[in-house]
Amino acid sequence: MFGRRNVSDQFLWLAYLAGLPPVRLHDLRHGAASLMLAAGVEMKVVQETLGHTSSAFTADTYTSVYPQVASAAAEQTAALLSGEDDQATPGKLISLRS
Repeated sequence: MFGRRNVSDQFLWLAYLAGLPPVRLHDLRHGAASLMLAAGVEMKVVQETLGHTSSAFTADTYTSVYPQVASAAAEQTAALLSGEDDQATPGKLISLRS
């Protein structure tokens, strides 16, 4: 039977055989969550995907990872205030620069 340690060791071995740098399974989970948020996936969906009991925990853990997420939120808000709210699609990076 596989325990957590055995699965992690097996994963590290497979990554080594594939010529990949050492990476933990947890690192893949963290990376997937960060990429989902950067792609504009709603926080609630990310929270449920990860199995967190609170979206606040998910937000506290992952939203600081990608500055682009904060930048997109600021630009969406600016677009809304400037009357360009048709650009402010949730999760879509917009630019106020011409």
